[in-house]
Amino acid sequence: MPNMIKTKYPMPTQSPEARICNFEEVALGYGLETAQLEAQRCLNCKNQPCVSGCPVQVHIPDFIRLIVKGDMEGAYQTIAQTNALPAVCGRVCPQESQCEKHCVRGLRDEPVAIGRLERFAADTHNAREAEKPPKPASNGHKVAVVGSGPSGLACAGDLARLGYQVTVFEALHRAGGVLVYGIPEFRLPKAIVRREIDTLQALGVEISTNTVIGKTITVDELMTEYGYEAVFVGSGAGLPKFMSIPGETLKGVYSANEFLTRVNLMRASVPGSDTPVQLAKHVAVVGGGNVAMDAARCARRLGAEVTVVYRRTRDELPARLEEVEHAMEEGIVFNFLTNPVEVLGDENGWVKAIRCLKMELGEPDASGRRRPVAIPGSEHDLPMDAVIMALGTSPNPLIRDTTKGLETQRWGGIIAEEGTGKTSREGVYAGGDAVTGAATVILAMGAGKQAAAAIHQYIQSK
Repeated sequence: MPNMIKTKYPMPTQSPEARICNFEEVALGYGLETAQLEAQRCLNCKNQPCVSGCPVQVHIPDFIRLIVKGDMEGAYQTIAQTNALPAVCGRVCPQESQCEKHCVRGLRDEPVAIGRLERFAADTHNAREAEKPPKPASNGHKVAVVGSGPSGLACAGDLARLGYQVTVFEALHRAGGVLVYGIPEFRLPKAIVRREIDTLQALGVEISTNTVIGKTITVDELMTEYGYEAVFVGSGAGLPKFMSIPGETLKGVYSANEFLTRVNLMRASVPGSDTPVQLAKHVAVVGGGNVAMDAARCARRLGAEVTVVYRRTRDELPARLEEVEHAMEEGIVFNFLTNPVEVLGDENGWVKAIRCLKMELGEPDASGRRRPVAIPGSEHDLPMDAVIMALGTSPNPLIRDTTKGLETQRWGGIIAEEGTGKTSREGVYAGGDAVTGAATVILAMGAGKQAAAAIHQYIQSK
């Protein structure tokens, strides 16, 4: 009989008072008893609507059923059939808007905690120190993957399992893309990412770091001089956006990309770091997405009083509800219906305040959300020592500008066929944020998997 308790079993977490003093993982994970009780809430629906909500089509009821039976390794292997990064996805995927959104239990009660159960199965597997998978026999074909973020890793893993010689080219000095430079340790421990990458390398995937495709080597050169039969571009969207308001060039103004890269990848929070962040007492984070929450919570852990400035209301925040709740628990202040119009500086060129206008919501804009409209006469200053702009990102134009015949959108995204990732350049495929703009880890992985299948078909049909 299913467990008909109406609510999810709570996720154990560090207390807010403790976690603002460290970068250790906030969510501590289910234990065995809790995981099995939560798994018993699944109704094992015949139509499995939750699977349709998963971009990589994880066999969700099947793995949950195995957790109930106590077969944790079987549960993990079921997930791993379609998901190359289960320990990652169990932590950072927005399940509430994907698989859990379609859970039948959610019609009347809370949906089954699918993400928490996925994390439990992956962590249980990883704790066993299982042997790495054997390297498949080579099929004699070479494929290059640009970018080692979620889409690139998913594509590389699927191709390696099919016997391709895959080389992943990464611009930074460490593989993982946004998983290592963008998502903080307290949400996604870097050891987990490293383990997933180790598994791919055991399959034969080669990773070349410090290689900027479009500058060190071009896509054209990969396909001619280096002999790769196809290229997958999963280079992400790492070019930060700004507001174009006065004062954005002052000292103490960061893009969220720079700030998070320094903290997460270059260990700016560690004394003696080569890339320190100027510690500030009062920090404003402008934006309301997951990146804004990550930046705000990192700044809080560095000792700052943090204010999130967002031009709409809490109801319109695009960030995950869990991340917003954690931020509020950690003492981060939210100034809703507030929009900066200028960053003010002191005589030494450092930030001293942001000048803002109060907003009200008008008619819906193209996104369907009500458009913020400034209230006349509402100008006011918020004293600040630093400002972090978390306003979204766009793809770097380097690959676009150095690849012959590659068509892109006006805003910079590569034009790729839905379902295959095929671009206008023969043999070149693309997926993830390089195509869609900033999106989720699991959507990027889904695009990488689709492209891998299309690349396989392309090469085998030649």
